[in-house]
Parts: sequence; structure tokens; C-alpha cells
Amino acid sequence: NMGGEMWVVLIIAALFLNCRFSDGISRNSAWTERISGSAGDVLEDNPVGKLRVYVYELPSKYNKKILQKDGRCLTHMFASEIFMHQFLLSSPVRTLNPEEADWFYTPVYTTCDLAPNGLPLPFKSPRMMRSAIQLISTRWPYWNRTEGGDHFFLVPHDFGACFHYQEEKAIQRGILPLLQRATLVQTFGQRNHVCLNQGSITIPPYAPPEKMESHLIPPDTPRSIFVYFRGLFYDENNDPEGGYYARGARASIWENFKNNPLFDISTDRPSTYYEDMQRSIFCLCPLGWAPWSPRLVEAVVFGCIPVIIADEIVLPFADAISWEQIGVFVAEKDVPYLDAILTSVPVEVVLRKQRLLANPSMKQSMLFPQPARPGDAFHQILNGLARKLPHDPKIFLRNDEHVLNWTAGPTSDLKPW
Repeated sequence: NMGGEMWVVLIIAALFLNCRFSDGISRNSAWTERISGSAGDVLEDNPVGKLRVYVYELPSKYNKKILQKDGRCLTHMFASEIFMHQFLLSSPVRTLNPEEADWFYTPVYTTCDLAPNGLPLPFKSPRMMRSAIQLISTRWPYWNRTEGGDHFFLVPHDFGACFHYQEEKAIQRGILPLLQRATLVQTFGQRNHVCLNQGSITIPPYAPPEKMESHLIPPDTPRSIFVYFRGLFYDENNDPEGGYYARGARASIWENFKNNPLFDISTDRPSTYYEDMQRSIFCLCPLGWAPWSPRLVEAVVFGCIPVIIADEIVLPFADAISWEQIGVFVAEKDVPYLDAILTSVPVEVVLRKQRLLANPSMKQSMLFPQPARPGDAFHQILNGLARKLPHDPKIFLRNDEHVLNWTAGPTSDLKPW
């Protein structure tokens, strides 16, 4: 009724007046708030002195030469595999003595094979990874002791080491058999999923820190947009019937709210995209082909409360960040009620979430800056590796003992790379 609509307008007006962007990526603010308890403490852990990492020196065809062919690999959402390699080469946790290493790292750029439109093609990735593992297992003795139990790999593609961008086919493939014992550092995270090993470390996708910093607006700018989203609602190229992409959640957002004045949603990505997020109270972060997207990072960095629509998602660094305190979770089936759900969030809850998001350590943990900064995503990965120490003695195999099957997997994976 008209009375109810007027109350909604008054509540939203109050939000616009009170919900301010109180911090940039690296600015300090008196209005920030820290998540209390162990989560906040873990976020600020210093991994130096807690672990030693040996970086295998591979022929450049596995990394540097691949990057030289296409510089776009440095800016796409899977670039963490490149920047983590560069970070570890000069990190104080690196050891040149493999006998004292806690972890072994194999730098293979499996997602730096881009189509003309910039999307990674994962079809060579399994063969590249098998080739690299065959190399380290014959040139060094350390892989054979554990068959990867004390090795970690970055596999930041849509469905991690399943190496396919469509979920149905990724599930059919499963994780590359040779990586079954290794620790996988990946952007994909979904509970009870074939493509997520127990013990994997879930990380944020790469978003360019310098680019985002260049788009910061004054911190006292009012947040005049209630709900914001830019992106695909339908993937007509890969899902022409429209029922599988995002499990219909994005289509439902468009069909239900394209004409709702509270929702600023579109497929267009304007030049003011980053500025608009800083003017928004809620930023929708729905699943696409995978549960996550770079919007999650952008929302945190720009202090826009992430509305996470992805059932069973495993969020980045979930043992260090209390996502329930900074975000709003909406079940995929409840997308038609988004307007009612978000307008019913109390103003004091909105303000507290904004203060937590404004904490510089929260923003820093989502980014891979050059050079590295304390508490950034590089350090959160190292923290995750340190928390997995000491290794269970059972990962060490007897001489000539084998657990992994080198000939397992699709026949296309067995072709030489």
C-alpha cells in the first residue's frame, strides 16, 4: 500500500544519508571497525618464520615464455598464478635449500592461454601440469617422497584443477589425478564438490590494485545507489536455452528487478563502474559458471556490502575473514525476494558492515599488490600453508611406494605437451 511504500522510501533515504564510504584501499579512518576474535587475529598473522618454501626452477616454457606471448595474462582474473611466482622469488619464506623446505612450489602458468576475447582456454592445462610434474619428479627427489603431499600448486581457473569452464564437464573430468595429494590454491570454492579437495586454500580472483586505487572518490561521498550490478544475466553463447548459466539466478535478478527503481542493474559496464560501486550500499555478487567472481573483491575494496548469491560457496580465506559479518547471504531460490530482503536489513547492521569493510586490513587481504604489502593476499596464502604444518607423517611414502596413477584421466591429457 501507499503507506508501506512511503516507509520504504524513508528508510532508503536514511540509508543514503548515513551510509558513507569511510575508507579507500589504503587510507586510514576513525570509523573503521575490526572483526573481534580469532578471525581478526588470523587476518593479521605474519607467516615469516613459520614456514620455508622451495621454488622449483623450471624451464621458461612453463612460465616466462608463455607470459611473453600474451601480456594480457597479467591483468585477467586468474593472474594470481603469475604474481604468486614473482612474489615467492623474493619472499623471506623462500629457501634455496630444498632439504629444509616445508613446502615445494611448481610455477606453471596453466591459465595464460587466452582466446582472442581474453578468456583463458584450459584445454592444454592438464598436459602442461603433467609435463611439469614429470620433470620435477625425475630431476629432484622430493616429489617421489610424498607424491605431492608437501607440494602446492596454484590452479586459479573456474573449476580449479578440473580444468574446464563448464561445470558439467568439469565434474566429469574431476581433479587432475596427479594433483590429488597436493594442496591446491584456487579461486574455485564450493562445498561437497568434485573440483574442491579437502584442504585446498581458497583465494580471491585477481583484481588490479593500481587500477582500483586510481578510481577512488572522496570518502564522504553519499551512497546514493541502493543495489548495484553490472554483468551478464544470460550466457547465450554457452547456454543458449538459458536455464543452466548461474543456475538461473542471474536471469531471475533481471526478470524480477530490471524495472525496480531500487536496483541499478545492467549488462553495460560503464567507465564509472568503480566509482558507482563506491556510491552503492549493496553490490550483488551472484554466481556465474563458478560460484565466485571478481565482484566480490571489488565490493570489499570499495566498501560496498557484498550480497552473496551462491549456495554452498567456500569464500576466500574463510578461516581468517568472517564473511557473515561483512556480507549478506541470499539463497539462490530467494532471488525473487531480494528487494524485501535488502530493505529489511536494519540501518545499524548496514553501518556496522560498512565499518568492518572500511578496515584497511580487510581490503588488503583481497589484493595481490606489486610490491607486496603486509597482510595482503600473498601473505594470506602463506598463512594458510603455515596453518597446515606440521605435515602428517602419513604423507611420506615408503621407497618405491606409489599411490597416484600416472595413466589415469582422459586420453587427451596423456598426450605430450
